[in-house]
Amino acid sequence: MESVTGRIARNLVLIVALIVVIFPYFWITLTSIKPPDLVAKPEVLFFEPVWDNWREVLFDSDVPRYMLNSIMVGTMAVLLALLVGSPAAYSFSRFRTGGAAFRIGILVAQMIPPAIMIIPIYLIMYHARLLDTIWAVIVAHLTFVLPMVTWFLIGFFDEVPVDIEEQAMVDGCTQFQAFYRVVLPIISPGLGASAIFAFVLSWNEMFYSLLLTGGDARTLPAAISGFWTFRGIELGKMSVAVMMAIVPVLIASFFIQRYMVKAMGRGAIK
Repeated sequence: MESVTGRIARNLVLIVALIVVIFPYFWITLTSIKPPDLVAKPEVLFFEPVWDNWREVLFDSDVPRYMLNSIMVGTMAVLLALLVGSPAAYSFSRFRTGGAAFRIGILVAQMIPPAIMIIPIYLIMYHARLLDTIWAVIVAHLTFVLPMVTWFLIGFFDEVPVDIEEQAMVDGCTQFQAFYRVVLPIISPGLGASAIFAFVLSWNEMFYSLLLTGGDARTLPAAISGFWTFRGIELGKMSVAVMMAIVPVLIASFFIQRYMVKAMGRGAIK
């Protein structure tokens, strides 16, 4: 049985960890509502809040449009990754396509640094006349979202007994019908978890957006970097934009946890 001292020590560790995690959000929130003369003074915790930064970012800047771009890019990248990655993962799981070497190759493709990928992607988008469009960013994001989704789903397909598909085919289904009518519904928690995780990866990516877009198609992370100007860093406005970028990630993180719990429960299929 755990002693009183052990419980106190454990609770203290948890409290310290919670403070460490929450403090950056607390500081950004304060900075977003500080008067201009106090923005550069993090030690000041009590002040009369002002909402000028929020008003200017939400109504007098292009940040909401960039946020919409991020949503569109993330959504399209995830849908395309699931559309291609699901049958690819099924093929790897059921037919051992390409063998173990091809599976490892998927991870290797994800590990390639963006600085190496950007040159061929930029040239392709230039000749396709897709620079400064969200499609250029979507294609770039697929280079790391698609391998992650495919690798993630292979494990879920491995957990589904082949007998279920064979029974479906005995009842008149083709292999493809058994795939999308029987297997996909079974691994739906895995599809949800991989989709949300992939969306978070796309949402946080900035490098490709900076280099492939110049204005209208810029995503939110790239827009946040725009508050670093030759006059200095506009900390108040940047804090507002950062909070706008954090909220969807926090919501997605909640659903990732929910779907992962479901996915682990489905892993015990018999």
